[in-house]
Amino acid sequence: MIKDEEKQPSTPLQRQSMADYLSPLVRGIKPSGIRRFFDLVSTRKDVITLGVGEPDFVTPWHVREAAVYALEMGKTQYTSNAGMPELREAIGQYLNDQFAVPYNPADEILVTVGGSEAIDLALRAFIAPGDEILIPEPCYISYSPITALTGGKPVGIETFAKDEFKLKAESLQAVITPKSKVLILCYPSNPTGGTMTYEDWLPIAKLVEENDLIVISDEIYAELTYGSKHVSFAAMPGMKDRTILVSGFSKAFAMTGWRMGYACGHPDLIAAMLKIHQYTVMCAPIMAQYAALEALQHGLEEKDRMVEAYNQRRRLVVKGFREIGLDCHEPQGAFYAFPSIVSTGLSSEEFAQRLLDEANVAAVPGDVFGLGGEGHLRCSYATSVTNLTEALDRIGGFVHRLKQEG
Repeated sequence: MIKDEEKQPSTPLQRQSMADYLSPLVRGIKPSGIRRFFDLVSTRKDVITLGVGEPDFVTPWHVREAAVYALEMGKTQYTSNAGMPELREAIGQYLNDQFAVPYNPADEILVTVGGSEAIDLALRAFIAPGDEILIPEPCYISYSPITALTGGKPVGIETFAKDEFKLKAESLQAVITPKSKVLILCYPSNPTGGTMTYEDWLPIAKLVEENDLIVISDEIYAELTYGSKHVSFAAMPGMKDRTILVSGFSKAFAMTGWRMGYACGHPDLIAAMLKIHQYTVMCAPIMAQYAALEALQHGLEEKDRMVEAYNQRRRLVVKGFREIGLDCHEPQGAFYAFPSIVSTGLSSEEFAQRLLDEANVAAVPGDVFGLGGEGHLRCSYATSVTNLTEALDRIGGFVHRLKQEG
C-alpha cells in the first residue's frame, strides 16, 4: 500500500538565480574584450579610439543609392536562401578575377549576414563534440567562443612577431592529433596585420592534406594588402575542395553596418551550411544585397582609393611607434598595428587601461586575442591622419611619463 506522502508530486529543484537557467557553454564564454573597451570609450569625452576595426570611410554614395533605389522599387521580399543569383554570380566573378579562385554561383556560394555568420555556420556544420579546432593566435576573438558553443575544443597555435606572425608548419604539426578536424586561418590577420605568401602556404597545405583537415579561411581583409597581392589559401593546389573561403564587404568596401558576407566552398559543405542558414536567418536582407552587388560592379575604384589611404596611415603609425620606442613589426595587411609594450613593464591590460585613463586614447589589449597577444596592443589605423597623429603624440607622452616613473 502506497503511503499518502509518497503520492505527492516531487518539488522541482529550485534554481538560485536566473543565471542557473543558462547553458554551461554560454556561462563559460567571456564577453568581448574589444567591446568592453569600446563601451568605456562611449562614456568619455575627447577620446581618440584606435579600438574597433571599422573603416572611417562612409559607404560610397552610389552603393547607398542602390539600396535606396531597391526600396523605392519595392524590393522588400525574401531572396533565395543562398542569396540573389546575380549577387552570387558577381561574387564568383570577382573572386576569380581578383584571386584566381573559381566558384560556381549555383551551389558553391552562400550569401550570409556578414562574414561572422559564415564562420558560425561553417563551425556548426562541421564540428562534432570533442573535435579539435586549430586556431593560429593572436587571432580574431570570435573563433574560440563559437567553437566552444558547438562542443568543439579550440586549440591555439602561437605565432610570433619575429616570424611576422606567420603560421609556421612546425607549429601546426606540433598541435595536430587524431582529433584535429578543422584549421581556421585569418590572413591578412586581425589583430597583427600578418600575411602569408604562396611559399608560406605550401607546407601548410601539405599538412592539411596529410592530416585530412578542413580549412575555414577568413579572408575578410584580402583586399587590404600592401606591397604584394593576397594569396587565397583556396587557390593553393588541392585546397579548394578542402577550404571554406569566408569574406564580405565590411572592411574593403566600408560596409560594416550592412552585414554582408559570403562563404564559398565544395557544394556538399555549402549545402550543409545552407541548411542551418535556412532555419536561422532565412536570407541576408535584400536591400543590402543590392548594395553589395553595386559595390562589386561599380565600386572597385573607391575600394582601391581607400586601400591607398590605409597604406599611408600604416606607414605613419609604424614609424610613429618606433620613434616612441615601442617595437612594431610592419603589418603587410589589414588595418592594424600590433606594437609591443613589453619595454614599459606593464601588462597589455594595464597599459591599455592607463592609456585610456591618462592619455584619452583607446586601444585593445593584446591578450584578448589569445596566445602571443600579451605584451602587445592592437591599434586600428582606420581613422584620419589627424586623429592618428594626435594619438601618437598622446601615446608618446604617456610612454615618456612611464619611463620617468621607472
